[in-house]
Amino acid sequence: MKRNFFAIAMALAIAGSPAGAADYDAVKSKLEKAMASSVRSEAETSRDRNRKPVETLEFFGLRDDMKVVELFPGGGWYTKLLAPVLAEDGEFYVAFGADRALKSLAGKPGFGELQETGEFADVDLDIDDVDMVLTFRNYHNFDEDKRMALNETVFDSLKSGGIYAVVDHTRRHMQGDNDENGRRVDPVLAIKEIQAAGFELVDYSKLHYRADDELRYEVGRKTVTGNTDRWTLKFRKP
Repeated sequence: MKRNFFAIAMALAIAGSPAGAADYDAVKSKLEKAMASSVRSEAETSRDRNRKPVETLEFFGLRDDMKVVELFPGGGWYTKLLAPVLAEDGEFYVAFGADRALKSLAGKPGFGELQETGEFADVDLDIDDVDMVLTFRNYHNFDEDKRMALNETVFDSLKSGGIYAVVDHTRRHMQGDNDENGRRVDPVLAIKEIQAAGFELVDYSKLHYRADDELRYEVGRKTVTGNTDRWTLKFRKP
């Protein structure tokens, strides 16, 4: 019976793999084109190897016909990749702290339709029926109350089955605040908080696992800059 069970499971996995890969082919093609765009600076392209956007967005399940929101886009590193992928068949929005990204992309070809949504002062995304919300290395910036409010507004904005994709720098489990870990978050704490908002944990990835980050130093220090251990978590709204 055990042999039959594993044979069936393996057959199903093999049967399902090509379709999943084919679904991502269009995204990958558009993403690779966006990665080669002159809109991106040399400093941005130099981070591709570390951030692995093709593999990361595949793990989260991005498709080019989705309605997607990126939270706290910063200077627009991911914005410059996501907007072109979703421009033709999907919808893309930036939310919360988007001024710098919007300013840097103003007037750039292909970014004229970039849309902003929500008011961070009220922690309200002001949008619904969203397929995916992504945030990269931002969760650590807020206290517990703000994080909970953020998770709740993301939950409200997503459609049933929608994905909440979160990446951040790893803090030691149950470690309290100190001068070296302000930009790190305990992944177990993040999971508990996001589940408390109603989400299901779907999966995690080791794409950004770094064994030589001892989790001792602030992420801006020379010994860990560009090589921090980051957790990569995928949640779903039931």
